[in-house]
Amino acid sequence: MDEKTDSWAEALVRLRRAQGQLAAVIAMIEAERDRKDVVTRLAVVSHALDRAGFKTVADGIRQCLTERQRGHVPPLSEAELENLFLTPS
Repeated sequence: MDEKTDSWAEALVRLRRAQGQLAAVIAMIEAERDRKDVVTRLAVVSHALDRAGFKTVADGIRQCLTERQRGHVPPLSEAELENLFLTPS
């Protein structure tokens, strides 16, 4: 596997983990579990999503810098990638 594929694989692992945690949150709410437990699990989901997003953006920035060093114009600037990560939709 190349570096790009490895980074996607890592992001997918994190997203699948978040997906499983989110399913657990939904089940907890349906079972009317304690709100503190639900919020704690939601924090885990949020953290997993943040990590996946950070990993994807960091790898994108690294790719842009590498492409720029090779004399290629990257499809997105570092500022654009940072904005994608930090600005909620």
